[in-house]
Amino acid sequence: MSNAFLNTPLAAEFEVPAGACDCHVHAYDDAYPLAATATFKPPHAPMADYAKVQADLGFTRVVVVQPTGYGFDNRCTLAAVASMSGRARAVAMVPPDVTQATLQDLHAGGVRGVRMMMLPGGLLGWDALAPLALKIKDWGWHLNVQFNGCDFAQRLPLLQGLDVPLVVDHTGKFLVPPASTDDVAFQALCRLLDTGRAWVKLSAPYETSRNGAPRYEDVSLLARYLATNYPERCLWASNWPHPNQNPVPSSVALLNLLPQWASRAADIRRILVDNPVQVYAFDA
Repeated sequence: MSNAFLNTPLAAEFEVPAGACDCHVHAYDDAYPLAATATFKPPHAPMADYAKVQADLGFTRVVVVQPTGYGFDNRCTLAAVASMSGRARAVAMVPPDVTQATLQDLHAGGVRGVRMMMLPGGLLGWDALAPLALKIKDWGWHLNVQFNGCDFAQRLPLLQGLDVPLVVDHTGKFLVPPASTDDVAFQALCRLLDTGRAWVKLSAPYETSRNGAPRYEDVSLLARYLATNYPERCLWASNWPHPNQNPVPSSVALLNLLPQWASRAADIRRILVDNPVQVYAFDA
C-alpha cells in the first residue's frame, strides 16, 4: 500500500505505556459476505494483517468495531476478537429488536458496545438510540455514535438523556472542522463530556481535515483542546485499515500526533491505557 507520509516512522517516537489499546479498527475478510446495504467493497484486511501494525505501534490491546459493510452480521468482528486471545473487545451492530439471548452471546464473544452510524452506510436512525440504550443498559455496554459533529448542538439533548455511556467517534467527526474551539457545536461536544459518562476517540483526522497530512492542523486544534482539558474522557484509535483512503496513511505516524495533543506522559497513559480499561472492561 502507498503511504500518505513521505518519511513513515517505523515505531512510535515516544514511550508507549504497557497495555496501550487501539480503540477503533475494522476487520475485513473475504470469507464473509458483505451486506446488501454495503456502500463500498473493502480491502481484505484480516486481523493477521493488523498484527504487524499493532507491533509497530507498541500496543497489546485492540477494539474491533463492526464495519457498516457487514450490516448486522457480526461474525467477522467476533472471529477477529477470538483470534486475539483475550486482548480484544468488540463494538457490534444490532437491530432494535435484538433479543437478550443474542446480547448474552455477543457479550460472551467480547462485545462491550453497540455502534450507531448516522452517516451514509449506517443502518439505523436517531430514533433507534433510546430503544437500544434500554436493551444494552443491564450489560454495562455503551453506545458508540458517529454523525456529523456540526449537528452536536441539535443532538445534545437526546444524547444527554440516554442512560448509558457514550463513545463519540473521530474527534467528533466534524465534517467541516470548526475554526475555533469556541464553536457552538464543538462546545456542545464538551458539554456531553462534562456529563462524566461520555468519551471521544482522538482518531482518523484525515476523514475530515481540510489541511491534510501530516499535522491535520484544523482537526488537531480540536484534538489538542480535548486532550488537554478532558484527558480522562479521551481514547485513541488508528482506524486501521483506513477504509476508502488513498493513499493509505501510516498508523504509526498518526500515533505520533498524540504527544502533540497531550503533552503530559500521565495524560498519554490515561488515554492509551486507563480509559480503555474503563470503557471496554479490560483487566486493569
